[in-house]
Amino acid sequence: MEFGGLSWVFTLENGEDESEGVGDEGVEEIEDLVAVGLSLLTLSAVIPSFTHPSCYSNSNTATSCHPPQYQVILFFCSLYLVAIAQGGHRTCVQAFGADQFDGQDPEESKSKSSFFNWWLFGLCGGSICSQLILTYIQDNLNWGLGFGIPCVCTVLALAVFLLGRKNYRYSRCDDNINPFGSFLRVLVAAVRNRRATPPTATVDEEGEAPLLPTGSNQFRFLNKALVIEADNSMEGWVTCNVSEVEEAKAVLRLVPIWATCIIYGTVYAQYHTFFTKQGATMDRKIGKGFQIPPASLQFFTSFSVLLFIPIYDRLLVPMARNFTKIPSGITMLQRIGIGIVLSMIAMVVAALVEMERLETAIDSKIVDIPKATIPMSVWWLVPQYILFGISNVFTRVGLQEFFYEQMPNRLRSVGLALYLSIFGVGNLLSSFLISGIEKVTGGDGQQSWFSNNLNRAHLDYFYWLLAILLAVGFVVYLYFAKSFIYSR
Repeated sequence: MEFGGLSWVFTLENGEDESEGVGDEGVEEIEDLVAVGLSLLTLSAVIPSFTHPSCYSNSNTATSCHPPQYQVILFFCSLYLVAIAQGGHRTCVQAFGADQFDGQDPEESKSKSSFFNWWLFGLCGGSICSQLILTYIQDNLNWGLGFGIPCVCTVLALAVFLLGRKNYRYSRCDDNINPFGSFLRVLVAAVRNRRATPPTATVDEEGEAPLLPTGSNQFRFLNKALVIEADNSMEGWVTCNVSEVEEAKAVLRLVPIWATCIIYGTVYAQYHTFFTKQGATMDRKIGKGFQIPPASLQFFTSFSVLLFIPIYDRLLVPMARNFTKIPSGITMLQRIGIGIVLSMIAMVVAALVEMERLETAIDSKIVDIPKATIPMSVWWLVPQYILFGISNVFTRVGLQEFFYEQMPNRLRSVGLALYLSIFGVGNLLSSFLISGIEKVTGGDGQQSWFSNNLNRAHLDYFYWLLAILLAVGFVVYLYFAKSFIYSR
């Protein structure tokens, strides 16, 4: 359901932008792929044999029913198609939406910064609809209807997107230079000229020798790609131009920031998993008979984003802008850092709540009764969910804008893919970390930190460990952020 409003990118006055990026053709094709994938997913759920009477038995003996092989293949192919489409959709459509704003215009520069805020707002709005509405429909009414609604929403979003084709600013790339080839050419040229002395200036077409751009002393070895070589058989030639070298440097500058933010992606994975597992052991009653599903607590993260983004965009940013004179209020790296600190606080709160939960289990003498409900309200978990939501407003949005703005124009979609990879790699590292801790702490017949009996486990230790890792990562992040040179 996250697809629903994503194609409602900002449309401005008719005009063309000479900057390079993604055009609407790629976004349209990816939207089509999303619609096709969801259509096939809906079809796989409504094919009659999935609910054939023979799949059920009137006897007390459980009867298994296996759908035909072709239906299984259709189901998984549609899932993979949606996943592939999402991978392209969330990078291209973000870059295309941000391309509608002219970064050289002061007013539009402010709007571009707000665009990433409202992007997350729409994303979380779709997530809330999915968590509250689609989950209920799929569990209680019909899976076909549960898949069909987001399919229809995606088709409507595609129609709205197509209606604005004439009003979009189209990006163009007239030089037809492969940005990946240009990056590799700079690296190869620098290695080939590794014994040469890097220049401090280069000669332009008019014979003048302007100094290299500010920040050229960073990754200075790449300046060797500008060295004019000569041999006995041919005249001297310049292997790469200044723009290509500076673009290569801009890409390399992002690597330390990307690496130091991976720990944030690792911590981000926890509120989908262990937070939910904690909630399942606690008192979730509302009123006399209704119980909150543990996974529904994730609603508070999305809701806090919806609540805080208008406050941040309309109140905090204008106030900060008066002091800093920066269109976005604070710099992108400052915004990312604030979010990392908030996530650190969230993990500390989570550890303290888990300690309280374990103490309550001991006091209630139900430590060895894992299915017993601990007499502690599930609302204790809400603060850590809210803190994660607010940290998303800072770090996730800051990372989106950072990897869009600081990548070379031709690689902006790749920059947003790098942003998404932080969370993919973070989830992967979270799995490795948990597996490693499980082996270390669960040896010799001992209860591991992640014991199936959560009352014997020690999630609080794990949360403290993550808070420490965040603190160390934040110090390293500050080191690289302090020396970072913005390309724009």
